[in-house]
Amino acid sequence: MKKEIQRGWALKIVWDYHGTPYIWGGDGFYFDCSGLIIEALKSVGVLPRKGDWTASNLALGMGWKKVEIPKPGDLVFWKSGRKIVHVEMCLGDGLAIGASGGGSKTLTVADAIKHNAFVKIRPIKSRAGVWGYLDPYK
Repeated sequence: MKKEIQRGWALKIVWDYHGTPYIWGGDGFYFDCSGLIIEALKSVGVLPRKGDWTASNLALGMGWKKVEIPKPGDLVFWKSGRKIVHVEMCLGDGLAIGASGGGSKTLTVADAIKHNAFVKIRPIKSRAGVWGYLDPYK
């Protein structure tokens, strides 16, 4: 599959989950941050069907190209201290979409509602700790 087709389909897949509750460790109908991105990238053939990925593993272990100016479909990573802890997909115009607002105690839909934890769109720069951007499409 061509790079730009993969990018377009990955964006569509992530958009289709907009509003879905965040559930820690989720990688099915409900997602945490890396689960959502992994679902999209596996669906378009960027990642193999089996693997154990976290935001940190995606950022540091895949050998993807780091970019200064992200395009829609590129990944943005956040760090806390020296550890990469969060990933979302860039939409353009300084926005990203991702599963956020939860944490390790967000285990049910009721928890997600209580913590406003959903797949949502937010500005990138308004949040501290951006580690960088990667282009996962080869």
